[in-house]
Amino acid sequence: MQMLRSYLFVAWLYVWMAICGILYVPTMFMPRVVTQRAIGLYANIIRFGLKLICGIDTEIRGREHVPEGAYIYAGKHHCMLDVFIPFIVCRDPAIILKRELLMTPFLGWYAMSAKMIPIDRGGTSKTLKAMVDAAKDRAAKRRQIVIFPEGTRRPVDAPPEYQAAGISAFNKALNLPILPVATNAGLCWQPKGARRTPGKIVYEILPPIEAGLDRRTLMARLEADLETASNRLIEEGRAVQAARGIK
Repeated sequence: MQMLRSYLFVAWLYVWMAICGILYVPTMFMPRVVTQRAIGLYANIIRFGLKLICGIDTEIRGREHVPEGAYIYAGKHHCMLDVFIPFIVCRDPAIILKRELLMTPFLGWYAMSAKMIPIDRGGTSKTLKAMVDAAKDRAAKRRQIVIFPEGTRRPVDAPPEYQAAGISAFNKALNLPILPVATNAGLCWQPKGARRTPGKIVYEILPPIEAGLDRRTLMARLEADLETASNRLIEEGRAVQAARGIK
């Protein structure tokens, strides 16, 4: 039964993506903030579908820690939902994303319209410089730079693999506070596959890390903050699932 619910949710996800993608076309010719709000509405449609179809609650904690203006949003990355949460948390996010996603119908169109930051996954020094230059441009417009420091989605119990190059380059070049965002989303929405497991997804916005730390100190602090909070949320999420008799 749960797999049937999971497949129904996948249908919900992509049908609403198509509906919103068509209905929101006029927003691409309006100020960027209108497009951002439209994507945020779709993010809440996803959350509603998770609750309605799969029995998955979602909660965002720690909004009082969100700074004004530009900052670097550094999120733990478990699943596709993580990419949409910044459109609820941030006023004007600029997400670092794979260039291939620009070719995706709807997602690619709106990513280009909202001037996200596409990168090649090759990881050359030229790619890093272009990413930093684009981030400087977005930050100068008081936008929030969104990056997932592990670079890709990771299962709940996988050991962390933080990539220092991107986040430390931003830290050095932009001189902005870094906002860590922990999650336990992978308990309910795994990195791969259609299965959605009932429970409670929590995103917890942690106190910002001050700008200007050296690379080693920054990475140690960021990993400690994100892993400690995410592991606590995972324990909380497992307790919720156990109380519901979910294995």
